[in-house]
Amino acid sequence: MIIEHFSFNLRFKYPFTISRGTKTHQPTFVVCLEQFGLKAFGEAPAISYYHIPVEKMAADLCAKQEIIEKSAFTVPEKFWHFLHQLLPDNAFLVCALDMAGWDLYGKLKNKPIYACLNLDMQQAPLTDYTIGIDTIDKMVEKMLETPWPIYKIKLGTEQDADIIRSLRSHTDAVLRVDANAGWTLDQALEILPALAACSVEFVEQPLDKHDQDGMRVLFEKSPLPLIADESCVSEQDVEKLHGLFHGINIKLTKCGGLTPALRMIQTARRLNMKVMAGGMNESTIGSAAVGHLLPLLDYVDMDGILLLDEDIATGLSIENGRVTLSGKPGLGVEFTDLYIRGRTKS
Repeated sequence: MIIEHFSFNLRFKYPFTISRGTKTHQPTFVVCLEQFGLKAFGEAPAISYYHIPVEKMAADLCAKQEIIEKSAFTVPEKFWHFLHQLLPDNAFLVCALDMAGWDLYGKLKNKPIYACLNLDMQQAPLTDYTIGIDTIDKMVEKMLETPWPIYKIKLGTEQDADIIRSLRSHTDAVLRVDANAGWTLDQALEILPALAACSVEFVEQPLDKHDQDGMRVLFEKSPLPLIADESCVSEQDVEKLHGLFHGINIKLTKCGGLTPALRMIQTARRLNMKVMAGGMNESTIGSAAVGHLLPLLDYVDMDGILLLDEDIATGLSIENGRVTLSGKPGLGVEFTDLYIRGRTKS
């Protein structure tokens, strides 16, 4: 096996603001595994509040690259366990390598990943489109600029109720809310009825991930379903969230890739919890990986490529919420000129 790695800094169409801050570009880390003449790819974006920049992913990979290149790839599950033991403190890097492992596996089988998992892509939820925090007028403008069946609204301001009321007055589309842990318990108890009155479908991560006592209260009193995001990092978290949230949002980058995500889905189903998968503003590479899981999900938030002003790959299209994969083996992605001309070794 031969490994290469590259980093990119992808520009957003608009500054992207959530309760934690604003960013204009998305740094992302891409790995390439080459074996038996096949090249396979995986991706992990760098998220500032998880403190794993692309430089750390590159450094950790370089430190273990020789060991990984000498490993014998057979199936993704065994490859993930090997990586998890080798890189226990960098789930982001494990994600990128695990994703590339699945891409390689699909190419070896000459099947898309969803076919390797025996999934029917006709059974797939629509993806939402995210409206980041801004002035109320600007949020309305962004929403009207992109007509969509489902919107995910970022909140965590002093005007949250007014934002939702204003958006609702302009659309009959499904509205979902993501507070990104931006409320206290008292704030959540006050605003949730107002969101319910505006027919919001559910709320993601209302409270800080450490506020389990607050979540127990909110779980009992909330008029809306609550979905864990920041509280749901690894597969060990799923059992702990039962009785605190009605569902989980799985992020491949946080949990360490497709392999643990599949186990998280099984656990959530056993606990009768809803399952969502979300993106972290990946390019088409990481977004396509989420797309291969669609038939297993209740909800999906994989609009990252729609929010970016540039991309490094093709092989995934999203139209009016409907996700279409290329159908080619593995992830099914091919690279744009931006990747070919602009890649730089980390």
